[in-house]
Amino acid sequence: MIRHVVMLRLRADADVDELHAVMAGLDALRAQIDGFTGFSHGPNRDMELKSSAWPHGFIADFADAAALARYAADPGHRALGARLVALCEGGGDGIMVYDLETSA
Repeated sequence: MIRHVVMLRLRADADVDELHAVMAGLDALRAQIDGFTGFSHGPNRDMELKSSAWPHGFIADFADAAALARYAADPGHRALGARLVALCEGGGDGIMVYDLETSA
């Protein structure tokens, strides 16, 4: 399984409604992309005081690397990704991605 962890450094003036619309759109892709098995998002509560620069994030779970590749190539994902980049400080520089290979 691949756990796709994405942390966001949102612009101070980022539209919260747009953020929620993008998150809903990403979640909806689960029904369209084979092997996209889970999605969750929310504010980073930074309990260990180590990641305050990344106030929001999401996790997308994929059955395998091939499923993640399908997601990455999907036109709907690309369109939502462009909207997400526009919400982040520094555009793409405001997005941190980790792809963790884990046991299912």
